[in-house]
Amino acid sequence: MTSAYFHLDPHDRHLLLPQPTAGSGWGKSHLRGMAVSGALARAAESAVATLGFAELRPTRWTLDMYRPALAVPSRTVTTVHKAGPRLCLIDTELVQDDRTVARATTLLLGAGKTPEGAVWHGSAAPTVPTAEVASHGERLYFTDATGWTTPAGARNASRNQVWHSPVPIVEGEPVSPFQFAASVADVANLVANFGDNGLEFINPDLTLALTRLPRAGEMGLAATARIERDGVSVGTVAAFDRAGVFGTVTVCGLANAERAPDLRAFGAHDAPQS
Repeated sequence: MTSAYFHLDPHDRHLLLPQPTAGSGWGKSHLRGMAVSGALARAAESAVATLGFAELRPTRWTLDMYRPALAVPSRTVTTVHKAGPRLCLIDTELVQDDRTVARATTLLLGAGKTPEGAVWHGSAAPTVPTAEVASHGERLYFTDATGWTTPAGARNASRNQVWHSPVPIVEGEPVSPFQFAASVADVANLVANFGDNGLEFINPDLTLALTRLPRAGEMGLAATARIERDGVSVGTVAAFDRAGVFGTVTVCGLANAERAPDLRAFGAHDAPQS
């Protein structure tokens, strides 16, 4: 299994120490978005368990990355705005050197009986890789033009998908389904904005909406819509696993062509993220 993004300081168990896996493709001195999102999801999940509402379902995860998150010791800070048996709203912040660099909001809802009325839905599952193909790396790429392939093969203007396995957030801790979904949601930038000239947009945010959590330690993201104007893009991505679509990710992109990472130099195990 891929090494964790962080390990805990042995003298201060609340201090997250970044590992090389957490390095960003935009610069190894920065944290990749997956590491930031995963760390904040871990903090939110811990807060929910402490409140005694662990049965609530994470339904919306919104992440804002508004300052550079550096590969330095980091802490998470949690604020509970609402805690109840049907709804819980929690904010988490990633703090470095006494300055907040990213924040996230988690909305959790109580599950109940589905109403009997019929309602339209458009959640047909995208293409999934076979188990044999999926065993070849942490991440696989799919385009309408190539099928499942490596980062080098995926470089074209066709619609993108990825298939992902979990990366541990903290060394020695299992990755929960929510931590897995929140961290992989950052890859929506790649799915929405990767084209024939590489990845030329960086995402300062993401919003993940869930009806359930991913199953069996696998999940995929598939582009469903993208619009762009004047160097700003908005992409919508379906989150799915072998049982079908279970959520969406919306991501805003800011043009960053002069620093676009060339994914052709990376393999399926170590392709960079924003």
